[in-house]
Amino acid sequence: MTVRRMHVAIAACAAVALALSFPRGAFAQPALQPSAQPAPAAQSGTFLLTIFLRHDQSKTLDEINEHLKKTNYLTKFPPAGVEVVSWYVMMGIGQVVTLRVPADRLREVNRAIEESAWGGYRTAFSPTYDFKAIAEQQRKTQ
Repeated sequence: MTVRRMHVAIAACAAVALALSFPRGAFAQPALQPSAQPAPAAQSGTFLLTIFLRHDQSKTLDEINEHLKKTNYLTKFPPAGVEVVSWYVMMGIGQVVTLRVPADRLREVNRAIEESAWGGYRTAFSPTYDFKAIAEQQRKTQ
């Protein structure tokens, strides 16, 4: 088992142990509520893009932040006019950002990451779609 896999396994075990230490139902999610509006991602000419910004764990947080400051990360990413749908921190992993991107601006998003985030983060990109409306419909039919 590699060190990385071992760290992931340890983190998963810790998360399970932590979850089991809470009273039953503490993490219960409310039932999905029907949406009166179509999913926002359905806007013509746009798509959702999820970007994983994995921390470079060979650097301290101060070193990562210094790199991001030096490369003007906060002014370059996301590019103006690209909507941030969500932006979460995954403890021990990094950040996960979902953007609504006009199709003709994909290169601009990629360049913003290449020019400013690399060196502080390792990155991965995944096209994403909103499944909420489909899940709501599936729950209604069961």
